[in-house]
Amino acid sequence: MKIRNVFIIALVLVVAVIIFYSFQGKDLGNEYEAEIRKERQAKDDYMRSSDESPFGEEKKNCKGLNYFPIDFNYRISARLISIENKKVVVLPTSDNLEKKYLEYATAEFELNGEPSKLLILEIMEEGPYRGTLFLAFADATSAKETYGAGRYLDVKKVPGASSIILDFNQSYNPYCAYSQKFSCPFPPKENVLKVAVRAGEKNYHD
Repeated sequence: MKIRNVFIIALVLVVAVIIFYSFQGKDLGNEYEAEIRKERQAKDDYMRSSDESPFGEEKKNCKGLNYFPIDFNYRISARLISIENKKVVVLPTSDNLEKKYLEYATAEFELNGEPSKLLILEIMEEGPYRGTLFLAFADATSAKETYGAGRYLDVKKVPGASSIILDFNQSYNPYCAYSQKFSCPFPPKENVLKVAVRAGEKNYHD
């Protein structure tokens, strides 16, 4: 009888723990979505009001940017593989110029069952962004649901890190998607993904 009571108590505790963490996960998911929505609203406000808005004099007519629904499955922990013998990578830009970057690392991950990897570059040119990381990619949605010249994703340099978070819900269009006045580097050929990344910013113009 005592053994049965102990078993029942243990079972109740296990169920309670499962329920507790399921609610915790739901709360974290809600917090994550709320944060992403807040960031998107702030960007819309910036596009409509800032003197540095890529919409220029037409900024007041900005209808708000278009996004895929927020999907936590597109927030991925990728394996970060450093590149020992780093080479200079030259990327063409939207205005027929070139920009030079230095290889930094490769991020390897699986997305929608498809093994994938992205080359992360380091900015070489003099200025406030020198030494920061640059990640541009294209995917199966490019030139269809998303901007044809690819999208960008901000990533931070963490010395010694063996993994990196790639949150495609935060991927965004370069300013060239809104105006031809800007010079935007295209993704390197290594960063053209076969998989469709239906997360982050979509085409602004229908």
